[in-house]
Amino acid sequence: MAICGPPRQCGGPAVRVLVLAAAWALGGGQVRYSVPEEAKAGTVVGRLAQDLGLEAGEAEARRLRLVAQGRRASVEVSGASGALVVSSRLDREELCGKSAPCALRLEVLVERPLRVFHVELEVTDINDNAPLFPAARRNLSIAELSLPGSRFPLEGASDADIGANAQLSYTLSPSEHFSLDLQKSNDRNIIPDLVLTKALDRETVPVHRLVLTASDGGRPSLTGTMELVVSVLDANDNAPQFNQSVYKVQLPESAAEGTLVARVNATDADEGINSEVTYTATNFIPLSGRDVIAVNAKTGEIRLTGALDYEEVSVFDFRIEARDRGSPPLSGHCSVELEVLDVNDNAPEVWVTSLSVPVAEDAPVGTVVALLSVSDRDSGANGRVRCAVWPAAPFGLVATFAGSYSLVLREALDRERVSEYEVEVRAEDGGAPPLRARRGVRVPVSDVNDNAPAFAQAVYTVLARENNAAGAELARLWARDPDEAGNGRVSYSVWEGGGGGAAAGGGWRAASSYVSVDAESGRLWALQPLDYEEVQVLQFEVRAVDAGEPPLCGNATVQLFVVDENDNAPALLPAAGGGPGPGAAGSAASGPGSGAWWAWAAWGAPAGQVVAKIRAVDADSGYNAWLRYELWEPRGKGPFRVGLYSGEVSTARALEEADGPRQRLVIVVRDHGEPARSATATLSVSLVEGAEAALAAAGSSSSSSSGSGLRAAEGGPAAAAAAAAATNVWLVVAICAVSSLFLLAVVLYGASRWAPRAAVLSGPGPATLVCASEVGSWSYSQRQSRSLCVADGAGKSDLMVFSPNFPPPPGPAAKETQPEPPALLDTVSGPPSFPPSLPLSLPLSVPLSPAGPSPDAPCPLPPF
Repeated sequence: MAICGPPRQCGGPAVRVLVLAAAWALGGGQVRYSVPEEAKAGTVVGRLAQDLGLEAGEAEARRLRLVAQGRRASVEVSGASGALVVSSRLDREELCGKSAPCALRLEVLVERPLRVFHVELEVTDINDNAPLFPAARRNLSIAELSLPGSRFPLEGASDADIGANAQLSYTLSPSEHFSLDLQKSNDRNIIPDLVLTKALDRETVPVHRLVLTASDGGRPSLTGTMELVVSVLDANDNAPQFNQSVYKVQLPESAAEGTLVARVNATDADEGINSEVTYTATNFIPLSGRDVIAVNAKTGEIRLTGALDYEEVSVFDFRIEARDRGSPPLSGHCSVELEVLDVNDNAPEVWVTSLSVPVAEDAPVGTVVALLSVSDRDSGANGRVRCAVWPAAPFGLVATFAGSYSLVLREALDRERVSEYEVEVRAEDGGAPPLRARRGVRVPVSDVNDNAPAFAQAVYTVLARENNAAGAELARLWARDPDEAGNGRVSYSVWEGGGGGAAAGGGWRAASSYVSVDAESGRLWALQPLDYEEVQVLQFEVRAVDAGEPPLCGNATVQLFVVDENDNAPALLPAAGGGPGPGAAGSAASGPGSGAWWAWAAWGAPAGQVVAKIRAVDADSGYNAWLRYELWEPRGKGPFRVGLYSGEVSTARALEEADGPRQRLVIVVRDHGEPARSATATLSVSLVEGAEAALAAAGSSSSSSSGSGLRAAEGGPAAAAAAAAATNVWLVVAICAVSSLFLLAVVLYGASRWAPRAAVLSGPGPATLVCASEVGSWSYSQRQSRSLCVADGAGKSDLMVFSPNFPPPPGPAAKETQPEPPALLDTVSGPPSFPPSLPLSLPLSVPLSPAGPSPDAPCPLPPF
């Protein structure tokens, strides 16, 4: 017999063959060989020819071969060497199954002479098969109430190998509830049992997952696994539990049938039918509770099935049982205490037994108006009644005897304040909650004429736009007289001695020349169109008289403010002698809405140099008189620009010869009214040499002082030609003039630097501050004005103040206090113009600010 290990352990093409026995029987010989399964093809099993006693080469010559016997032997005889070799895969389990030993009987045939030999080939087992369970997963269902020690047989694994390779052992994954017990059914098989070591609780762990492992005895050992899924079957081991052991409920006895008393809730930790709970009510004390209380078996809602009566039963005690549907069923209990609250179900009743109306306004205190009777059918505290009257004044209740009251007068009456009283007598018992009853009593009061007409306001402020139509309604006045009939009829009139208005010409006109009031309706009419420039404020009195005997009257003061309309266009002012720049300027008036100016500018003048200043004034007030200046022609980027609010014409860049000898500027002056009104100014700027410009400035100054400005405007070109011819003569004069002006400026600067600061305010009466700014003063309308100068070294700000807008009182003294003709203020501390003053005055305590906006920015307007 030849023995070889597993094919992977055999080295070389031949296998060491051990001949166990070679015997020749009487009828022939028999040879035995052994080979492991899974030996590779070509593996030498044994030297068959040599073992049969054949010489070398004789096996091929005598045709040594195997004779087939019906199934594949997986071995063959090598023709050249006569060796028995493996020809195909040897699988012991396929050839012999579980039979042991696995011996293949072969017949070997040789010729010349013909002989038959018997060869036995034993295929030995190797550990090439792992244990195999019938299924990869096994589901087990174990009752929750199974006792520890309970056994549950498991199917073992099978191993196709034999011998030690098929000896199986089992292990179980760690578990606190289960263990594995191995039982030998016979000498060969071991059956694993699953043993319960700890009681199960489905509510804690409903499913346990384990792994059963089988290992064979081979070297190395092979294993197989199977998952065990243990589902814990619920047992009815949990009784229903209520969330409260005692439910305390209070209901009023007036609760309607079907009212929810309480909702009890019990839960069961089991599942399925073991957790289904039904509710029942038991143990009623008193037993009459069964007739008025019921519980829903499914939802646990306790509702009233009848009416409660506190006087019969004040407390119901009963128990609720929750029972599951397990086998056997388990139950839980809770107690319910229903307290019935007493309800005062009978309200008091109030009757008026006697009534004396109407009551005179001058009735004395203590007069009995009505008699009342009060009762309540309840008893005890619910039957005790308290009464009160509302409102508490001017009537009151006086108790005469049990259940009877008198309604009496406690305060004096005033029909004008309250002409009729709706008195309410309120009765309330002492129940919980108390019930109330009310009885209304209507008490009218007769009238006495004791009230004069009274206006809603002592002073009426009326705003009327100027240029209104004659007959337009300005306002409606109303005086109230609370009396009745003729005592309450009121007529209106303008009191002639009550005031008037100041006319622009300096006279005083009565208010009745401007307005009239309707005697019946109190509507205030305008008798003529109003002109803000003529009169700004009218103040007069309106008298209201009733028809009583004797008649009573009341007065009200009316202040009529005329609101300015933008009905005046800006008016251009003539030039003031010399301009602020190096060029002289002149003007020629050509109409109220237009004007012509001329000025000189020197070649090479830097950007920002002021050439001329356009000045205008607007007769209107407020925004209607706030002026802005716009350069209309030429458009685009020209050499000149105009300050938006100052009117100063300055160079936008350095002047060049390419700009030509003359520039014509069209400047539009607009106000801020709606719609805006405007005026147009035409400025002709002649561009000359610096010396000629200085000469022109000097000539313009002298001509201005002699009143020849207009003539200079008319002869502008001729004068320019003459000045050019006399350049050399006037050059010396210009240099002297400039030097003198420079010296004078130095002296003035030094004097202002070291002079003490002072502030002088001039003007009649209290003054009103309008605006102060470094950039200049406001443009202003033709109204009374004064200036306030602040000495601070150099000129920093201008301050415009105005007298109050109210006219002086009538009489001879009015002539002395008439405002002076408006004077135009031309300040040079700042070039721009500012918005005009407003009609309403402002406090003089507005602080002066040393810093102001940019030169072209408007000064902030005071609030309207």
